[in-house]
Amino acid sequence: MAEIIVPELAESITEGEIVRWVKQVGDTVEKGEFIVELETDKVNAEIISEEAGVLTEILAQEGDVVEVGAVIAKVDANATAAAPKETETPKAPEAPKEAPKAPEAPKEAPKAPVAEESSSNERIIASPAARKLAREKGIDLAAVSPVDPQGRVRVQDVSAHGTAPAAPAAKAAAPVKAVDEARVEAVKMTRRQQTAARKLLEVSQGTAMLTTFNEIDMSAVMALRSRKKDAFQENHDGTKLGFMSFFTKAVTAALKKYPAVNAKIVGEEIHFNKFFDIGVAVATPDGLVVPNVRDTDRKNFAEIEATIAELAVKARNKKLALSDLEGGSFTITNGGIFGSLMSTPIINGDQAAILGMHNIVKRPIAVGDEIALRPMMYVALSYDHRIINGKESVGFLKMVKDLLENPEDLLLEA
Repeated sequence: MAEIIVPELAESITEGEIVRWVKQVGDTVEKGEFIVELETDKVNAEIISEEAGVLTEILAQEGDVVEVGAVIAKVDANATAAAPKETETPKAPEAPKEAPKAPEAPKEAPKAPVAEESSSNERIIASPAARKLAREKGIDLAAVSPVDPQGRVRVQDVSAHGTAPAAPAAKAAAPVKAVDEARVEAVKMTRRQQTAARKLLEVSQGTAMLTTFNEIDMSAVMALRSRKKDAFQENHDGTKLGFMSFFTKAVTAALKKYPAVNAKIVGEEIHFNKFFDIGVAVATPDGLVVPNVRDTDRKNFAEIEATIAELAVKARNKKLALSDLEGGSFTITNGGIFGSLMSTPIINGDQAAILGMHNIVKRPIAVGDEIALRPMMYVALSYDHRIINGKESVGFLKMVKDLLENPEDLLLEA
């Protein structure tokens, strides 16, 4: 009998939520086959079976939060696919055969609510032990008031409900009455949304964050891209030439000149990163993720564009690995693709700064002594003032502007 254990994914990840079981009790499982999907704070992990056989037990249900090292299922290498039929036979209704025992029905009445509420209980986040105790005591998990701020029901919550049922029931009912279901739809935040919300709040409260702005005349970059994009795509196996490679290269050059922007605070020290791993924010149906383009100082335009495209596909298909997300030194986010004209982005994690790109809009500007319509983009640099002073932040953003308005200089810097 082999146990399916929640693996150690990274030092910072201690638990995860079961999203879905790909295999069910009685299904045949191959060695190395994906059987359950686990959502963590950072990525969705596919847990595999280390043994071939039949899945005989599932010890944690979808929605359960499980810790690293926990046993969540068992696979029997000696069982056959016919085994599930034996587990299903007890489910066949035995009521007709037990008809003569009808007079005893009142004694069994307390158990009825548990059977009727089992489907609703499956939607409650609770540990397997809490579910078992609730079934034994005939308690509806929906009526239990959990102590856990994430709403997870534990054994002690069920025990407390059993000894003092009235108070928890009143507390559990309050949130329901506060929501008018005809006017409001209450949806529980996913684990990743909860983590993102917590981290964004930590950054805004734990840093001295300021934002400086500038604007870039995108005429030269757009003209260069228009002239070279077809040849670029043909010479680089279909890789398209976008704006992100220009911005990534400009940022990398500016980080070399202003190393404080590529730093972070660790305790009472400032760590100046000597590497350039640029995070690129990608929007997915489950929220924003920031995979990293590694060593941008060593990559050419085609390699940067190909890496960004690959990471975007992985992000939308929930295939990002932890190694894709950890260890970035600076971040670029492009709200312009959604039409944003100007914003103040929030610093990512423990980094010192983030660059926000925005929509390209034709605006009248002074060119020499003339007024001309030019494609302009506002850019914003949010930075931690504890590390970066005003002169450095303005100088960094000005250098990015100058390089993008003179792409020939950008190529020399790269």
